[in-house]
Amino acid sequence: MLPEKFVEVYVGLGSNLNHPIRQIEEAFQNLSNIPSTRVLKVSPLYQSKPLGPPLQPDYINAVVLLLTELSPPQLMEHLQSIEKKQGRIKTIPWGPRTIDCDLLLYGTLTLKTDALQIPHPGLKLRAFVLKPLLDIAPDLVLPDGTSILEAYLVLKKMYLKKMPRTL
Repeated sequence: MLPEKFVEVYVGLGSNLNHPIRQIEEAFQNLSNIPSTRVLKVSPLYQSKPLGPPLQPDYINAVVLLLTELSPPQLMEHLQSIEKKQGRIKTIPWGPRTIDCDLLLYGTLTLKTDALQIPHPGLKLRAFVLKPLLDIAPDLVLPDGTSILEAYLVLKKMYLKKMPRTL
């Protein structure tokens, strides 16, 4: 049983620039340094095709389960700080990036503000998020009542390739 002030949070990671596997693994380390937060589980890595503009490299993706005392805005500040630290420069939407840290789920919270939407609006449209989620939380049920398995089965034909980790 977790203390009430702690919340299970899922963060999606993606990279397709500057040695993507190393970028994801560096993000794992950076997530472990967020105050009042600890890493509970890390998914396998997956290679996926880009959703955005053509002529960019494939992505490496993963999902991390965190336990945190931080509020969603506080956690987002830390995720954006990790992106900045790892050299992310936002140029074009869905364009290539060194690292992308998406707050996918924050407990059972549903939230929609100008700055933040939880669950992540693209969550159920991305096999590269659903498969890693399924790997680390096979019994997870999304706030709308959909099981993670049901959501993944809709998209399971999308290209994904499991990748080895270097660490």
